[in-house]
Amino acid sequence: MSRLQEITITNHTLPNGSTHTFHFTYQVVGQPLHSAPIVLVNHALTGNSQVAGDNGWWNSLVGYDKVIDLNKYTVIAFDIPGNGFNQQERHLIQDYKVLTTKVIAEVFWKALDRLHVSHLYAIIGGSLGGSIAWELAFIRPTAVDHLIPIATSCKASDWLIGNALVQDSILNNSSKPIEDARMHAMLLYRTPASLQQKFANGYKESENQYAIESWLKYHGQTLESRFKLQAYKLMNHLLKTIGQEQTQDSLKAFAQLTSAQIHCIAVDTDYMFTNKEQEQTVALLKDCCKHITYQEIQSIHGHDAFLIEYEQLNNLLKPLF
Repeated sequence: MSRLQEITITNHTLPNGSTHTFHFTYQVVGQPLHSAPIVLVNHALTGNSQVAGDNGWWNSLVGYDKVIDLNKYTVIAFDIPGNGFNQQERHLIQDYKVLTTKVIAEVFWKALDRLHVSHLYAIIGGSLGGSIAWELAFIRPTAVDHLIPIATSCKASDWLIGNALVQDSILNNSSKPIEDARMHAMLLYRTPASLQQKFANGYKESENQYAIESWLKYHGQTLESRFKLQAYKLMNHLLKTIGQEQTQDSLKAFAQLTSAQIHCIAVDTDYMFTNKEQEQTVALLKDCCKHITYQEIQSIHGHDAFLIEYEQLNNLLKPLF
């Protein structure tokens, strides 16, 4: 259905004044490039460029005869540089703390320029991917028709920054860094009510542990088997950099300048990027922006609802595609 392609962006200037050459991968699915409207799909923290097909992490949304219909659109998905998807050591980034979501967006635009893509029908992403969608729009406010940030924010909250610090501490000090960090993160992605509904204090006699413990350990071990430590450190670090240059004044200036229709979608029980944050962003921008809307996914499951409640999400997105 698609093939993993590689791109290199050389000598990109970083916030500390140094330069870095980025090697990363991407996939193009659907209609041939430049033959149809183009949708850029940004992946979340542990996701990748495999958005469609049997193993696609968002195949409930992206595919032939799906909401983002590959019969009608060209879909581009980049791997965030350093996410380790292709398992090549040279693609990993050691000095991860010099990167930001803005840098990733700058590099994505350079990659799009390399592909001779100057305008996008839509940029869509959930969680970290949605935040990078905001950053892309900030850089080129008139290059996107539809900006669709889902379960995310345009600026990291203190709560998110604090959790990123805890994750970074685990990743740099634990004897089982990925496994332990992932277990902590899973509690941020779900809600107490979601876990209570799922496990109901169940106990696995054969394992001599609670069902919730078994589930958390499984997710930790699964990620450890497919994710590089350096990649996880980078992806977690990016969370705290979301919108770090943005102020209320700069956001209003963006809203006055952009030609994009902005469609913010939150999850009512999200602990990671709260719906209140997104409501406040929409309230701030709506007087300046030509078109901005706010909608919610209703779910017991918290942040992960943008991956779980696919029927609700599909219904919210159908009018746009």
